[in-house]
Amino acid sequence: MFNDLIPRKPGTEPLVEAVKACRPHLVWAAVFSALVNLLYLTPTIYMLQVYDRVVPTGGLQTLLLVSAIAVFALATLALLDWLRTRLLVRAGLRLDRLLVGRLLGRVVDLQAQSPGSQVLREFDHVRTAVSGQGVLSLFDAPWTPIYIGCCFLLHPALGALTLVGAIILLILAVLNERDSRPRLNQAMKDSQAAYAAQESMAGQSEVVRALGMRQAGIALQVQQRQVATAQQVEAQFTGGRYTGIIKFLRLMLQSASLGLAALLTVRGHISAGSIIAASVLLTRAVQPIEQMVGAWPTLVQAKASWKALIELFAATGRVDRVTTTLPAPEGRLGLEQVTVRLPGSEVPQLRGITLSLEPGQVLGVIGPSGSGKTTLARVVAGAIPPTSGSVRLDGADYDARAGDTLAEHIGYLPQVPGLFSGSVKDNISRFRSALGTDPEQIDREAIAAAKAAGVHEMILRLPHGYDTVLGHNGAGLSVGQSQRVALARALYRDPVVLVLDEPNANLDQEGEAALTQAIKGATARGASVLMVAHRAGVLGIADRLLMLREGTVQIEGPRDEVMMRLNPGRAKPTVVPPPGAQSA
Repeated sequence: MFNDLIPRKPGTEPLVEAVKACRPHLVWAAVFSALVNLLYLTPTIYMLQVYDRVVPTGGLQTLLLVSAIAVFALATLALLDWLRTRLLVRAGLRLDRLLVGRLLGRVVDLQAQSPGSQVLREFDHVRTAVSGQGVLSLFDAPWTPIYIGCCFLLHPALGALTLVGAIILLILAVLNERDSRPRLNQAMKDSQAAYAAQESMAGQSEVVRALGMRQAGIALQVQQRQVATAQQVEAQFTGGRYTGIIKFLRLMLQSASLGLAALLTVRGHISAGSIIAASVLLTRAVQPIEQMVGAWPTLVQAKASWKALIELFAATGRVDRVTTTLPAPEGRLGLEQVTVRLPGSEVPQLRGITLSLEPGQVLGVIGPSGSGKTTLARVVAGAIPPTSGSVRLDGADYDARAGDTLAEHIGYLPQVPGLFSGSVKDNISRFRSALGTDPEQIDREAIAAAKAAGVHEMILRLPHGYDTVLGHNGAGLSVGQSQRVALARALYRDPVVLVLDEPNANLDQEGEAALTQAIKGATARGASVLMVAHRAGVLGIADRLLMLREGTVQIEGPRDEVMMRLNPGRAKPTVVPPPGAQSA
């Protein structure tokens, strides 16, 4: 049952390390659980002493002594129980400290390929189970046979009654697991789908309001949530039914043990103290089973979540791969038979793309909507890996450099600027202040990038200049301003590869002129530029053009030759001059 929970796949080493780091906490929690369960025998022994030694003899001194010992034992029990709970909470915190950072690093890769993944929620399920009652019930369960053995020591009939009761309760627990597991798994899937739909709708709230989709969106979310809730309720009803039956049987067994012990006492087979002792032992014997049934949904959810984490780490193992430090690249870009098929798509977005780009060159990518232009830009930017083929920088595959190391040499301006909550300077500097970079260095490099993008003066006119705080998705700036700030972010620290996806889509004449100058400045220092564009104005500075159609290269070559082939009826290619150029 638990073999598939042991991380063995390549890439899952961080999970193994985290489990090993938590092992001392779990071992000591198990040791304390053993002592706690031994001390739970204190009431049984105390009753035997009181009824068998104190009551017949009237020994008050004996009563005082055994009472003091019982109080000490119960106080120790409470202390150990508190300590084992604290140890499990600490184990959960250690898991959080060791894995959350690495999980977030993998979430970035995973979301690029499978948006809407609820990885951190899966991890929280595991952490909650580790630090909660679920693990405690697992630690207590092995002690059930010991309590049953103690019942046999009192009398074989009492032991047999407890054993039969424990077996019946265990069968009910197994039936509960069998019936509730598929319902719980389906409930988790439906809940994840409902959460993903809710986040998607909330992220596009402006579009929802503007298109009058509010009521339809609410109705859709309510329907999805009702499906998830129905599955959860059905699972809870199933578990509740078994929980009620188990509680009834436990109480009936307690009463039966009292009655049987009384009968045995009347017949002289056991002492009077054994009557209460038998009831206490039976309760302790079946209590872990009852606790496990109550904690079973949490344990099932944690098991499924842990398996999901194993698959995640196995699929994204390259994130933690140690690579050789390569020299700074010059900007020679090459794609070799690159094919991309995005998850959930039957048709590849790119098919066998091969191209090369030398430092200082500008490649314009054109083509109809849906031809794969944006996918190509994402692949070259390193945002998504190709399904097959290679993307190389100075001859080295992208995978030869760690993710952030590669990104230092690439500037990327996506169609949607994608600014984050924080200051303008933070966005331009890619939030390097969070890494402890020298603030003065960040200031110099952010301002240099803004000047290279021609946006320095615009930023100075903002309420607080570079320290103006933006909201989610760049709230506080217009769409055109956001795009220009995102261009400065792409130019931060002079990357040798610049990928621009519709960089002039939201720019006015001034902004497009600044864009043209920024591209010229980048190529002058030796950067290679790949630019996706529909508007012809910015294509005037392209050295070469590449036309995509249905994910394949239709035409590729020098700009003028490609324009001639696209416009065969014209004797001379028509190129729209860059904004700001004087007409002849």
